[in-house]
Amino acid sequence: MNNIALGRYLPLDSKVHAMDPRAKIMILLFVMIAVFIPAGAIGYVVIGAFILACLFLSKLQIRFALRAMKPIIWMMIFLLVINVLVIKTGRPWIEWGWFSVYSDSVFQTLYIAVRLMFMIVLTTILTATTKPLDLTLGIEKLLKPFEKIGLPAHIIAMMISIALRFIPTLIEETQRIMNAQASRGVDFENGSLKEKVMSILSLIVPLFVSSFDRAEQLANAMEARGYDPNKQRTRYKVLKMHGIDRLGMFCSVCILGVCIGIWLL
Repeated sequence: MNNIALGRYLPLDSKVHAMDPRAKIMILLFVMIAVFIPAGAIGYVVIGAFILACLFLSKLQIRFALRAMKPIIWMMIFLLVINVLVIKTGRPWIEWGWFSVYSDSVFQTLYIAVRLMFMIVLTTILTATTKPLDLTLGIEKLLKPFEKIGLPAHIIAMMISIALRFIPTLIEETQRIMNAQASRGVDFENGSLKEKVMSILSLIVPLFVSSFDRAEQLANAMEARGYDPNKQRTRYKVLKMHGIDRLGMFCSVCILGVCIGIWLL
């Protein structure tokens, strides 16, 4: 469990931990939008500097945040292979018979990789500095105005919070099942295509069964405690915005504005 970063809360004493969850969610949304704007290298440098500042203020190690990138490494390698085979524009870097590598294929892969890295690190910072219950409350408060049009704000917030909370649990369960199947002789790396498909099925089926079992246990536990999502409830903890919350949102809006300005100019 210590090797899992995404979805794991770290109880540290930092300025980011003390921030209002609504402010952190809004900052995440503003910077996420900025990430998708084609602002070039300057825009990515600005976003990267902001993310590093957030890591510093939250007292999280860069190594901890980058640990969440491990699951997508193979996806990046696969994407690079596809881009090398498909994209044939830009300067040719390698030409060897029918095989050739052009600059645009590599830059396109790096472009997507940087975007994914920023999004994963930002999400990791949010989940590592915000308790699941506070995250639920923050999402619910932000969605509260949409209840006038019939949007179930509390139910959506609870679903998102549970999904984020179960990410590290499912990763840990996957590793446990892989170790159990490997001890029974299942080889996930070698063998023919049919054998690899069967080995993956031996992982997916128990994982789905375990996931549904955990979901049923959680539902029974919530029902046994009298949980009713449609009932009106009061809050012991009342959210209040402070100066650092407004400053963080102002900085994120400025970053979004800078990226839009670079894009338009």
